[in-house]
Amino acid sequence: MTASFSCFVTGTDTEIGKTLISTAILHALVQTGVRAAAIKSVAAGAHPIQTADGEVWHNDDADALAQAANVVLPRNLAVPYMFKAAAAPHVAAKLENVEIDIAHIRSCYAQVVEMADAVVVEGVGGFRVPLTNDTDTADLAQQLALPVIMVVGLRLGCLNHALLTADAIAARGLKLVGWVANTVDAGMAYAGDNVEALSARLSAPLLGCVPRLSVDDDQQHAPLPAAAAAFLDFSCLPGWPKSA
Repeated sequence: MTASFSCFVTGTDTEIGKTLISTAILHALVQTGVRAAAIKSVAAGAHPIQTADGEVWHNDDADALAQAANVVLPRNLAVPYMFKAAAAPHVAAKLENVEIDIAHIRSCYAQVVEMADAVVVEGVGGFRVPLTNDTDTADLAQQLALPVIMVVGLRLGCLNHALLTADAIAARGLKLVGWVANTVDAGMAYAGDNVEALSARLSAPLLGCVPRLSVDDDQQHAPLPAAAAAFLDFSCLPGWPKSA
């Protein structure tokens, strides 16, 4: 059996909430009763954790995705590439004498879809971040050929970034199936007007607007994936599973 729902989550920039929204998607999928798995295609910025089996390198985003999913994947499939330096993927890879191979990520995805009903693949950085000297995350998305969900970080400049990203997605022949407005700057003036402007210009549906969530929200209320999911509606996405 192969996954009935898969998506590629990209963003208008780095640090705009791709992982938060990816975990919210996973939380919502798990709530429908399906087996949901997550792939962090490239994780740059890892730290060591001492375990009984020795030192193991972890990435916070990859760990968050794994915790939100209910299908436990081998590390090499869940995170095809993990690098120590918190830098652009091609830079972090060069520091470790590794070249990122999109074919390898595709192979990991092909294995994961046989293990789950739904798969969320999170990109890295924005849509056109270099992976090697001649490939970028747009090439990865194109070769995976998955429906794309775009996370728009609500802050000054987001209109231009969102519209350019949507154009880049379309230029690769990919389908933007939905977008999320995620509050990055809680003090952003006229945030609602910006969301309205994008809604009028983007052909894909707005899946929801997520307010600024913090660790305090996590401790006092619902865990962050559940808290974010409460502001989102994924039912319009092609192939979205019905609740059991």
